[in-house]
Amino acid sequence: VWHSDRAADAKVTYPPGVKEITDKISNDEVVKRLKMVVKTFMDMDQDSEDEKQQYLALALHLASEFFLRNPNKDVRLLVACCLADIFRIYAPEAPYTSHDKLKDIFLFITRQLKGLEDTKSPQFNRYFYLLENLAWVKSYNICFELEDWFCSFHNQKVHMHMLDLMSSIITEGDGVTQELLDTILINLIPAHKNLNKQAYDLAKILLKRTVQTIETCIANFFNQVLVLGKSSVSDLSEHVFDLIQELFAIDPHLLVSVMPQLEFKLKSNDGEERLAVVRLLAKLFGARDSELASNNRPLWQCFLGRFNDIHVPVRLECVKFASHCLMNHPDLAKDLTDYLKVRSHDPEEAIRHDVIVTIINAGKKDLNLVNDQLLGFVRERTLDKRWRVRKEAMMGLAQLYKKYCLHHEAGKESAQKISWIKDKLLHIYYQNSIDDKLLVEKIFAQFMVPHSLETEEKMKCLYYLYACLDPNAVKALNEMWKCQNMLRSHVRELLDLHKQPTVGSIHTRTRNLPDPGKAQDFVKKFNQVLGEDEKLRAQLEMLISPTCSCKQAEVCVREISRKLTFPKQPTNPFLEMVKFLLERIAPVHIDSEAISALVKLLNKSIEGTADDEDEGVTPDTAIRSGLELLKVLSFTHPTSFHSAETYESLLQCLKMEDDKVAEAAIQIFRNTGQKIEAELPHIRSTLIPVLHQKAKRGTPHQAKQAVHCIHAIFHNKEVQLAQIFEPLSRSLNADVPEQLITPLVSLGHISLLAPDQFASPMKSIVANFIVKDLLMNDRSIGNRNGKLWTPDDEVSPEVLAKVQAIKLLVRWLLGMKNNQSKSANSTLRLLSAMLVSEGDLTEQKKISKSDMSRLRLAAGSAIMKLAQEPCYHDIITPEQFQLCALVINDECYQVRQMFAQKLHLALAKLLLPLEYMAVFALCAKDPVKERRAHARQCLLKNISVRREYIKQNPMAHEKLVSLLPEYVVPYMIHLLAHDPDFTKPQDSEQLRDIKECLWFMLEVLMTKNENNSHAFLRKMVENIKQTKDAQAPDDPKVNEKLYVVCDVALLVIANKSTACHLESPKDPVLPTKFFTPPDKDFVNNKEYLSSEARTTLLTGKPKPTPVLGTVNKPLSVTGRRPYTKTTPSDVGSNISGTSQPSSPDTDAGQASGDQRGKKREGSENNATPTVTPATPTPLNKPRRGRPPKSLASSAGGVTSAEKEGSGVGRGRKRALPPQDTSPAAEPVTKTPKQQKDTDSKRATPQRQVDLQRYGVQWEVWSGRGGGGGNRGCDAQASETAGSGSSSSSVPVIPSLAAPSRVPSRRRCILGSDGDTEREIESSPECLAASGAGREEQGLLGADTIQVQWKRTGRACVYVCAEAARL
Repeated sequence: VWHSDRAADAKVTYPPGVKEITDKISNDEVVKRLKMVVKTFMDMDQDSEDEKQQYLALALHLASEFFLRNPNKDVRLLVACCLADIFRIYAPEAPYTSHDKLKDIFLFITRQLKGLEDTKSPQFNRYFYLLENLAWVKSYNICFELEDWFCSFHNQKVHMHMLDLMSSIITEGDGVTQELLDTILINLIPAHKNLNKQAYDLAKILLKRTVQTIETCIANFFNQVLVLGKSSVSDLSEHVFDLIQELFAIDPHLLVSVMPQLEFKLKSNDGEERLAVVRLLAKLFGARDSELASNNRPLWQCFLGRFNDIHVPVRLECVKFASHCLMNHPDLAKDLTDYLKVRSHDPEEAIRHDVIVTIINAGKKDLNLVNDQLLGFVRERTLDKRWRVRKEAMMGLAQLYKKYCLHHEAGKESAQKISWIKDKLLHIYYQNSIDDKLLVEKIFAQFMVPHSLETEEKMKCLYYLYACLDPNAVKALNEMWKCQNMLRSHVRELLDLHKQPTVGSIHTRTRNLPDPGKAQDFVKKFNQVLGEDEKLRAQLEMLISPTCSCKQAEVCVREISRKLTFPKQPTNPFLEMVKFLLERIAPVHIDSEAISALVKLLNKSIEGTADDEDEGVTPDTAIRSGLELLKVLSFTHPTSFHSAETYESLLQCLKMEDDKVAEAAIQIFRNTGQKIEAELPHIRSTLIPVLHQKAKRGTPHQAKQAVHCIHAIFHNKEVQLAQIFEPLSRSLNADVPEQLITPLVSLGHISLLAPDQFASPMKSIVANFIVKDLLMNDRSIGNRNGKLWTPDDEVSPEVLAKVQAIKLLVRWLLGMKNNQSKSANSTLRLLSAMLVSEGDLTEQKKISKSDMSRLRLAAGSAIMKLAQEPCYHDIITPEQFQLCALVINDECYQVRQMFAQKLHLALAKLLLPLEYMAVFALCAKDPVKERRAHARQCLLKNISVRREYIKQNPMAHEKLVSLLPEYVVPYMIHLLAHDPDFTKPQDSEQLRDIKECLWFMLEVLMTKNENNSHAFLRKMVENIKQTKDAQAPDDPKVNEKLYVVCDVALLVIANKSTACHLESPKDPVLPTKFFTPPDKDFVNNKEYLSSEARTTLLTGKPKPTPVLGTVNKPLSVTGRRPYTKTTPSDVGSNISGTSQPSSPDTDAGQASGDQRGKKREGSENNATPTVTPATPTPLNKPRRGRPPKSLASSAGGVTSAEKEGSGVGRGRKRALPPQDTSPAAEPVTKTPKQQKDTDSKRATPQRQVDLQRYGVQWEVWSGRGGGGGNRGCDAQASETAGSGSSSSSVPVIPSLAAPSRVPSRRRCILGSDGDTEREIESSPECLAASGAGREEQGLLGADTIQVQWKRTGRACVYVCAEAARL
């Protein structure tokens, strides 16, 4: 008896009631028992796993010689039936493994089939059951694997004769019946095709031979089923789509008449039916050698239309098809591009995801298969709102970059095609989502600079990658290293505090992990594990150690992960979170060996032996970017630089002519050289002379870094700094300003770093040279080109020296950090005078407008810098604060831009007091939409920073008055009440300006009503109304303006919040510097806004339309049309460049709605409109502030040559207090020269600043004067300034009391192209407040500009149509 190995010794189990079958019983008893076995196997199915295992031994027993050789006919028949069922039950694997045994079994079964000859036999039904079972299960297919089983019956000649016979029957017959057609086609159905390959091949060849005859019959069959819906004509009706696919593969001519029917089915109303047809056509169009798309264009176009199908699965199927189509038919990519573009914006996440997969898969096969447009779709989706889509897009681009740029698998041309990927991926690090940041870090470590590479190869990859990145990508990469370094410091703190975790420290760390809410629990748990496992703590300490190498880091991460893996779980969220943490803090790229490799690459670039040109960068670029890379790494990995070889290479860089290279090298020494003096004396002796030389005669940046480097790394720094200070202080010469800039920088930083040693010597330098000789004298005459701004290389050396002199004053004071000598008061008065005089401190009119802009920016920035020191902030008067604030409305675009950037950065670092955040409210008046958008982004960022700081630091609750963003409102109200443009409290136009400024700030503050903040704001404003203005408490006009602003603020708050009338959670505290303490006897219930003014503010009626005058006259801003805000983040949707951000108007958006999308050429980036003064027309709106210096100064047009500094989109000028009467609008005529001179003389006394007798003011510098204090800033000084008289016995600066401004004489009315407006995103292309302030883009000039007026509804739209060019 033959048995399988697996059941050879197993005991045979019989069905219930069946006794053992052996040769010791009679044949009748064997038959009886076999019948019961047959019934058992008949009832079993393939899913009966338990029974199959139970009767396996019985199945093997039935194939024994006793049964196969049994002489009894009935026994053999029953055994054959059992074996047939056994093949069915155990299919596809028979329990018999021996080929010989299988051959014996099938021969045995075949012999039993002879019993079918006697149809009248009582056993015929059982024979037929055997046959039917074998046929249905295809049991004989097993015989294909048996050698010598088939004879030569199926040889080629037999096939040929059979085909000849069948072909002649079809072609010569009267027709092909449906029954005959079914007989042929059934072999094409996948189920039959796989089971009977010979029949399929026969049918395939037969159809090819009879195409002409059988095509008509096939078309009729499909017409019956597809068009008429008669599925009963054939049993194959349910397989029509499978048949069409097979027939198309055999010969497309078989379906010539069927294809139009598919076009009909594509337009079916049944979504599932359309889906089935789309799946079919996708296979037909996408087949490798298919020419269906070119041969049947109507069907192809109809199929493409399904990309826009309303049924989601249909669109999804179309997108999946596109991948195969792009790979197999690149010529169809152009047709697919437009449809994929629409689908890349599909509302369904799965479809957008599959669009990316489609494009990336094609690109990975061959980059030439995807055009730039398709790659652009993937680029867009990196900013998708869904994380799954963003992740797929980012990972796909990373894979392409690694394959074609890193490994150069398709040559330089392909690498150049996708060179933008590296920048784009790093730009995503600007996004707020921690998931995005983590993925960028992962991509950088695995795809851009793979950490698995050897150190030399890895650093070469990083070296040239850094050289090729754009500036925003470089900043993102630097920020990534900075964040990782910061997280390492957090973990270091966690190790120190692991026994006493605090909520604040835990919260800080969890912000750097996905899902901070859950991460907080995980970090607490991790903290607990660290306390319990000393070895784990040692591994983590090694990982964050500055001396940890990349290889050690990999070992530490692996060991920590292994220890936290137990107990093993299918999913371990805690372990995943810890891995995220470890991946961020592990130094996988940078260690001492890596820094050495980078330095060697830098040396090769310097020597000219590197492969710079082959890598696509010039040697100069490679050297400069290499030093910048090392400089950044010197901040995050300073310990890795400490080697003689590294420092010697840096010394070579110091001797190079490239200023940037030398500057970076000095800064690297500054960051990493703390041990040079003790451990590397030969480096010290070489470095000191170089640093001295750079501090005395290097560039300003080199001088700054050299002074700081000496202070940071040498123990005898006092001696070293004195050797620099003394010769520089003796060599100062104002007559040679070119040689002043570097000494002033060095002296300023020396006084900042060593105030105890150099503060006193600096005082005489400041009094005798800086103020009297340099700042109070104009030795040269500036350029009279009329530009408001010029590039740095065109600024006169004298002005650059004055700017550095102002910075020196600030550094000197910041080093002292006290005001015992009253030097700070005098400095503040000097800076205020510079702002009042618009930068021309001497009033000699020698200085150019662009230089005046530079000095105004320097003065405003200096006041803001001093305000960061508490002792100086306390002495800054409200008048000086207001002067500083007005710089953000300067007439020069670049001044506004740079001042706002400095203001934002200082506020974001919590260096400036809260009151300076109120300055951003004035940005609502900026005529340039980009500046308003930037200001709003700055507000959002600063408010977010302050709220986050309060959450993280429990102690901050004691300082809420200086931290809580809502406390900016009192400062804003006071600042707006003293706005020089706010002269008539009941003037509707001025009230509208106030409302816009208030809403600019309140909109951001009121985004959420956290802790009932809306009621708190209302209560705060109401409390202000019960006080008086501390700046002029007895002046009724000043207080009236304050109360009017309060009423406008209350109106805005009440109009935008229904919760503001609830009870305030706290009683607000008001700053006593700006408001008097409330008087119990004073109750102010008066309404200062008339009902008409309230209605005007609420309904948002447009301002009166100003009539255009001469181009260089001050142009009033067109009617502000507040836009309707759709989302909280939409900051760029206002149409006109002069319109304000959204305000609490109810229907203000209607007036401007029709203008959206219309072209306006008068935007910030266009030339100032030049209008021929043919029709003199007076201005509707009177000039605000003081009158101009000269009526004739507005004559003449602005040419395209002035586009970089022509003042397009200017802010407002500072000016003397407004007079009682406003000057009448001048006629629009060209003023003759004589008239200019007369008007200039007449206007001069009104703006004269008494600075000729300033010598008394500066007695305090040399110690000869008295206290000085805040002279010139009191009420008496205000009256003196207002009257312009000089009768006061004390020489004061008269204009500090009430600064005012007039509109720019070249203000441009701005517009914006509707279709070019873009939403401010957190990516670097449009990140407004990222710290990288952008220079204004080049302004387009035009020789001729036609100015037209269009009136739509109530809104007057200023349309500039450029005739020459765009």
